[in-house]
Amino acid sequence: MRRLIFATLALAAPVAAQTEPAPGQAHVARAERVLARAPVVDGHNDLAWEIAHYNGGRVAVVRENGADLPRPLQTDLARLKAGHVGGQFWSVWIPADVTGPKAVEMTLEQIDVVRRLVAANPDRLALATTAADVRRIAASGRTASLIGVEGGHQIDGRLSVLRDYRALGVAYMTLTHTRSLDWADSSTDDAVAGGLSPFGKRVVAEMNRIGMLVDVSHVADTTMRAALAVSKAPVIASHSSARALAGVPRNIPDDLLAAIGANGGVVMVNFYPAFLSNTWKQWDVARTAYAKTLGVPGDVYGPRAAAPLVDWDRAHPMPHVTVATVADHIEYVAKVAGHDHVGLGGDFDGIDGTAPEGMNGVDGYPKVIAELARRGWSDADLAKLTSGNILRVLDRAQAVAASMANLPADDATDRGAR
Repeated sequence: MRRLIFATLALAAPVAAQTEPAPGQAHVARAERVLARAPVVDGHNDLAWEIAHYNGGRVAVVRENGADLPRPLQTDLARLKAGHVGGQFWSVWIPADVTGPKAVEMTLEQIDVVRRLVAANPDRLALATTAADVRRIAASGRTASLIGVEGGHQIDGRLSVLRDYRALGVAYMTLTHTRSLDWADSSTDDAVAGGLSPFGKRVVAEMNRIGMLVDVSHVADTTMRAALAVSKAPVIASHSSARALAGVPRNIPDDLLAAIGANGGVVMVNFYPAFLSNTWKQWDVARTAYAKTLGVPGDVYGPRAAAPLVDWDRAHPMPHVTVATVADHIEYVAKVAGHDHVGLGGDFDGIDGTAPEGMNGVDGYPKVIAELARRGWSDADLAKLTSGNILRVLDRAQAVAASMANLPADDATDRGAR
């Protein structure tokens, strides 16, 4: 997720929320025990873009307190450790309107940021491409670093480029970002491909063959159904929530939640407030519309916003989005898809500085686990959520790739994308 804006929810005064019981010390202690045994493997984090475009490519920034930077980060090494993050899919995102060879060039630059980030911090990070890598690295007390390409536009219509990304360590590709492609439709754009074109189906098949996870976050419902029908391996939604609870196109409807469960895949719940709460989304739409009438940016929140918006915020307090809101989505996905098919995809550093209250960085995961413990989740189901489910999917993708090892590489191209 990326809207190219910067915000800090904690700086705005939220409206009053109903009082809910907080997790007790026993729940907090249980969460810590679960996380010590099964640390979080999160599906999506946009730190690489923040490093490359707002910190001069300086990967050493992760050793600083990211919250204190002029443009605060939600991720740093100390908070990864505090959050019990044993594995992280680092997104190598580029804007959806960048296409052609330039898209490939920018993607390679983003991959380089991740690889330099890991190389500069061998005591805390290590590259991973398989579940076995993640287990080994997490057991050493470090964060296993996987890579996810966030949009099919980044292969420039060439399966050769897809394979090159895999050789550089890319573990998943999101089929679309915010714009539809000739071969796959986005949830936030007009349909072009009618779901997946014949080339789009070949993209999915080649991803299966090389052991790359198929990510269906951002895609249209028709694309998701087509990918589920074509893929021989389980699919993931690296950072999506439940549409029944927050009615935005980026979220997943019940029938597709169930279908992902039946496919053996995993839906990794997003922490962006607009994807968690209809009320927050409506508030933000009204705020943005007001900003437009004034001719001021509507994409900055708190005291950094234009003075008229600071006044508007005071008169229209930001709605509460809490840890409980996140837990509601996790529980809903677990109810519809199954406890074996839900995970965590926080989308930190790609959600404009926003976050549920008290969870403004990657150190916030224990609060979610404690809240679910309070709601009666078993240790076994909590461990599936934190890492077990996504590691199972990674294992299965490798098994499918092994079963296809005798198939030749597909050199198909989509000429319309060139």
